[in-house]
Amino acid sequence: MVQRNTWQRERVREALSDARGFVSAQSLHAALRDENTGIGLATVYRTLAGLAAQGDADSLQSPEGEALYRACTSTGHHHHLICRSCGLTVEIEATDVEQWAKHTAERHGFRDAEHVVDIFGLCGSCAGAADDKRDAERDAI
Repeated sequence: MVQRNTWQRERVREALSDARGFVSAQSLHAALRDENTGIGLATVYRTLAGLAAQGDADSLQSPEGEALYRACTSTGHHHHLICRSCGLTVEIEATDVEQWAKHTAERHGFRDAEHVVDIFGLCGSCAGAADDKRDAERDAI
């Protein structure tokens, strides 16, 4: 079913593009609600699912199991580095992962295998802030 391009869907798309990293439907809805857009949570969910299905948004599951979305800036298959603290996301190519996935699938008799690899960690800024906090706590003892 083709979704009409309404102003509500376009505003959800814009809000997703403005987000720094992956966001949940609930947090995107809260931001839109704060702007008094009147856009409902169901519209946000449907729009995000549609964008992901069309390849206009990346979707992943957080370590807690929540669906998260991000406006897709790359075409084709890619992977992400995602900061657990601030949400900064960097799209990466991972040739070694691609080769490993293909060979592993073939070794086990699988064809047409697909995979998802997202690497969660701390970006440089957040890692530095965590180090500074740890050092300050250590100095306070």
